Amino acid sequence: MTHRTAVPSEQDRTYLDRAMQLAHDSDNYTHPNPRVGCVIASETEVIAEGVTASGVGASHAEAVALAQAGDRARGASAYVTLEPCCHQGRTGPCTTALINAGIKRVVVAMRDPDPRVSGGGIDALTDAGVEVVLVDMQARVRPINRGFFSRVERGRPWVRVKMAASADGRTATAGGESQWITSPESRADVQLLRSRADAILTGIGTVLADDPKLTVRGIEPPRHPLRVVVDSKLKTPTDAALFNDPGEILVVTTAAGPRALALEQAGAQVIVAPGGERVALDQLLKALAARQINEVHTECGPTLAGALVDAGLVDELVIYLAPKLIGSEGRGLFDLPGVASLGDASEFQISDIVRVGPDVRLTLLPKQAD
Repeated sequence: MTHRTAVPSEQDRTYLDRAMQLAHDSDNYTHPNPRVGCVIASETEVIAEGVTASGVGASHAEAVALAQAGDRARGASAYVTLEPCCHQGRTGPCTTALINAGIKRVVVAMRDPDPRVSGGGIDALTDAGVEVVLVDMQARVRPINRGFFSRVERGRPWVRVKMAASADGRTATAGGESQWITSPESRADVQLLRSRADAILTGIGTVLADDPKLTVRGIEPPRHPLRVVVDSKLKTPTDAALFNDPGEILVVTTAAGPRALALEQAGAQVIVAPGGERVALDQLLKALAARQINEVHTECGPTLAGALVDAGLVDELVIYLAPKLIGSEGRGLFDLPGVASLGDASEFQISDIVRVGPDVRLTLLPKQAD
């Protein structure tokens, strides 16, 4: 049998919609794997459901659903949000598990762009006599796993930059006071964003000014995100608050000087991303991708934020605006080179506007070329 791209039947759409909902709603932390939903069904009923389990080496969605289905999987159909894997990793291939369970038909919402799969999963199933129907639902699958797709397709993580400012766009007073511009409700909301990321990125300016921990607070995270400091001159203090909590710390510099050993003894790993006077941010993101980091949450000052925007490395801007006015001498959001005309300005489009306590949360995405 061969696979075919198809318009889903009403029944296919119902079961795929359910698999999509499972993946979307899952609270499981699946790094470095994508978040996948699977429904096993007969012609008249759902037999089992599964989502990718938490933790490195944990079961994939297909394996979870098959374990739940048991012998009832034989002769049934499987509906999955992403092409089943066909390679041996920390777990066995999902294609083998589906075949051995006697699944007769697999409906797939999207090919897996991971080069280890990328059509190979579909081929393995069809070679074993399993009918495969490929349905183009990329528009719904991609947002659920944007970090995973960014890493395997672009070779870098998805990058979110979070900022907090007054209504007139100031992140601090002229003297540098910034705690707290926004409300407790906004700060709690930020913890949810942190908890979903694989890494939290900041710059040395923020470390020296605010001494942040960059941990997830108020909720129980599935793991501690990697904390990354961009520090071209290795000025990070060895007694910084970063070192007081568990979790990995990565300090990125332009050249490993004599302070690298002191930072490593304090508990950090130091890596080099040479870029002249400043860290090469594109090289930093490639290094994070090599560590299988899918999503980076950035909390920083105007220098690093501006550098990321200027380099075209920002995939999402989240700005919390407080109903306060700090004035023209306050510090701005981004340190960016001036533009001669509005046509040269960096353009974003508003994706979402939400009231958070007394504040407003704006979510912006880079404007796509017409």
